[in-house]
Amino acid sequence: MKVWAIVPAAGIGRRMQSKTPKQYLNINGRPIIEISIGRLAALPYIERIVVMLNPEDTIWPSLRLDQNPKVVCQSGGDTRYQSVLNGLLYLQTLASADDWVLVHDAARPCVRLKDIDTLLHELEGHPVGGLLGSPVDNTLKRVDSRREVIATVDRGDIWQAFTPQMFRFGLLLDALTHVDRRSKTITDEATAVELSGHKPRMVEGNRDNLKVTQPTDLELAGQILNLQALET
Repeated sequence: MKVWAIVPAAGIGRRMQSKTPKQYLNINGRPIIEISIGRLAALPYIERIVVMLNPEDTIWPSLRLDQNPKVVCQSGGDTRYQSVLNGLLYLQTLASADDWVLVHDAARPCVRLKDIDTLLHELEGHPVGGLLGSPVDNTLKRVDSRREVIATVDRGDIWQAFTPQMFRFGLLLDALTHVDRRSKTITDEATAVELSGHKPRMVEGNRDNLKVTQPTDLELAGQILNLQALET
């Protein structure tokens, strides 16, 4: 079995309040997407990294990241799941149904290589796949349209989901095709797999696997990367 990677990077990052898509903003002098792809490229078992880009992207060519023989770029879709589906269709002639496909957010540059290794190890014999995440620590509140609390949610069995998310190639392709045909709204690959009746496994990862979403996340991600560098 082989391991393939897909990096959806066709979004425009509205919440970042920037004209530059967030994956191209700099952290410690480097574009976020360069750091994220660099972490995947450091894993010898990944056969290819398929980066899904907006067809009108003019920044990617200037980075020359596809000079790495592992990295190829393809056109993404209007939504995240459509971008991932396009990536799977590209890989269809290369991958076997039981191969692993690993999907990682371009805006998660702080993922630890050892967490990806753990993900692969714990899912090695799993028929479906799973994802990195961590148990929720904070008390959760459900609110109404006026943001008034209407209930406290039991957090005992609640986890927050990270990426990478890793699934059997054929299973994920079928799941996302099913979603696309029914025009469902999903926010991650695990949801598509769940809708197909499967049960992904949660694998605990480090909580510093930050997704850069808000402007304040840039500085925080920079600090995390600096601390990770000191650990090595």
